[in-house]
Amino acid sequence: MEPSAPLTLFNSLTRRAEPFQPVHEGEARVYTCGPTVYNYPHIGNMRAYVFADVLGRTLSFKGYKLTHVINITDVGHLTDDADDGEDKMERMAAAQKQSIWDVAEHYKQAYWADVHALNIRQPAQWTVATDYVAQMIDFAKGIAAKHCYELDSGLYFDVSTVADYGRLARAQTDEGEGRIEVVEGKRNAADFAIWRKTPPGETRQMEWDSPWGKGAPGWHLECSVMSGAVLGFPFDIHTGGIDHREIHHPNEIAQNQAHCCTNGLDDAANSGAKVWMHNNFLVERSGKMSKSSGEFLRLQLLIDKGYHPLAYRLLCLQAHYRSELEFSWEGLGAALTRLKRMLIALAKSDRPAGEGDISKREADFRHRFDQAISDDLNTPLALTVFEEVLSAPGLGPGWKMSIAEHMESVLGLNVFNLTRADLRIRPKSATITEAEIEATLAARKEARAAKDFARSDALRDELAGRGVEVMDGDPLGWEWKLAP
Repeated sequence: MEPSAPLTLFNSLTRRAEPFQPVHEGEARVYTCGPTVYNYPHIGNMRAYVFADVLGRTLSFKGYKLTHVINITDVGHLTDDADDGEDKMERMAAAQKQSIWDVAEHYKQAYWADVHALNIRQPAQWTVATDYVAQMIDFAKGIAAKHCYELDSGLYFDVSTVADYGRLARAQTDEGEGRIEVVEGKRNAADFAIWRKTPPGETRQMEWDSPWGKGAPGWHLECSVMSGAVLGFPFDIHTGGIDHREIHHPNEIAQNQAHCCTNGLDDAANSGAKVWMHNNFLVERSGKMSKSSGEFLRLQLLIDKGYHPLAYRLLCLQAHYRSELEFSWEGLGAALTRLKRMLIALAKSDRPAGEGDISKREADFRHRFDQAISDDLNTPLALTVFEEVLSAPGLGPGWKMSIAEHMESVLGLNVFNLTRADLRIRPKSATITEAEIEATLAARKEARAAKDFARSDALRDELAGRGVEVMDGDPLGWEWKLAP
């Protein structure tokens, strides 16, 4: 078997692809910025977790002992990431006239349902922000004297007290000023809240006593505390969406520098993590990605329209994680068709594990896949190699399945547990049952066999009138689908 290719990952902090060199030999420690559970995640949010899952699967594939942590933010995240506006959790609880704890639990469970539907592996640990408030206060006390100052609204971090603030961000001018507007009372425009005091006369559902008054932690503080508490500083990789690269992650880095008494960012480990990785945006042209748009695009909407959620996972894998990905229903349908073709190819493969020595051709497939996924998670190329294996004639008995399972451990499409029927388009709104469809199709086959084409056409029209498209001669072998 060919030797394993070296794993190379693009580091957003250094702006270059680098060989992965773990902090602890044989281990990989990864922290992923998780959701703020004030609303349902949209499909763009979920792209970040598909990316992080592929990263984790790749690290496991490469033989590392993986410790992956994803946080749940249930306090502290304001409506503007730059420490402005209302607390997202408090606002939603007020709007729904519910306990903030009930709101957090409901949307946390909805997020976890999406994680399961997309075949995203469970991390080693979910860290929930409200479980770490005491540690956050201790962290803030430890850096306050040298790096913070107090205003009426809370405790603020002075970004001028650490070297290279904002190096991670791309939205800076040549003068080094971020895009954040100057706020009265701040020493620097980019200074951010470590602790937000409860305004006089107000009572929040989530607030705690602190040396700076009753209030709640800043959003940026949460991730510094949880990542350091569970993984230790420095850890290997910090992931998140590209939107975090401009404010949230630079602020995390500044806190980590202050906490660890470290210096400039020429040494990436001083940031708290050796590698910072960011997936690009999912773009949807109709404007339904916004959670303020009403029926925004969440995974459940795709499912309700009849699409299997793993078609969306495949859509994500078809683009490199650092590339912008455009969502369309046509693109989702094409991904579903591609997934169907994979199942057809698998159905023609032998299930038993391979025996004997692996051939040069089979070793080449493994090597090419390894090279693709080791090159900064090049999933589009890895998918192509995977499909070549599925359709390759003349592979040794059992080897096709063995190699495919090897690759599937990274791709996570769950193809060995899907059936063709699972991938039929079946909208939730359909009024006809599958049993009715199958019975009508059986009657239509009998009519065609008897050359009663008038009845055959009438049955087809009957199905069409109820939203069922009968696909005679479909090269994929599907007999019907329901219009979404």
